Amino acid sequence: MRPLIAPSVLASDFANLQSEVEMLNRSEADWLHIDIMDGRFVPNISFGFPVMEAIKKHAQKPMDVHLMIVEPELYIERFRAAGADVITVHLEACHHLHRTLQQIKATGAKAGVALNPHTSINLLEDIITDVDVVCLMSVNPGFGGQKFIENTYRKIEALKNLIISRNVDTLIEIDGGVNKQNAPLLLNSGADVLVAGNFVFSSEDPIRTIADLKKLSN
Repeated sequence: MRPLIAPSVLASDFANLQSEVEMLNRSEADWLHIDIMDGRFVPNISFGFPVMEAIKKHAQKPMDVHLMIVEPELYIERFRAAGADVITVHLEACHHLHRTLQQIKATGAKAGVALNPHTSINLLEDIITDVDVVCLMSVNPGFGGQKFIENTYRKIEALKNLIISRNVDTLIEIDGGVNKQNAPLLLNSGADVLVAGNFVFSSEDPIRTIADLKKLSN
């Protein structure tokens, strides 16, 4: 199966955001990955509803919204209204994860759970049947351009085994440090969705770079 490619808008040129989104529309990208950071859950601040709404005006691809925020349950409906098609919350930020996932699904969006590099796959055993997407962080969340964490391959394999054992269709998304060297290995380990930020937007030809990732198979 060909992977889903989700370029991270956080790595785009904010001064030319419309043209960057229009470029992604022309590309083979499947989703637009939108990182929301609150300066509390992670040590950085990105953007919120006004920027999301501006992106939505021009985006022709589904918006994959990654909430790196505390108390995400307070904002689920607003992110959906702002254009989110996939809403991913961090396991580490949710006191009542099942309730939050049901809240996301009630809006009509796909429900995702993100895990930090230190968080065990085992914590998903009681919730995996309710999850549409698991986003494995392959860097520590909060900043782009970090070095890929090699233990990610093992976590993908463990997660894939859990998904198969429960007979569910949950997608495995990898976020952080994805490039042409590790992308084939990630897919061979069982990944379905690749988030690529700097690798795409810093390349000489982002459309070609996305197409090259799309040619890979798992």
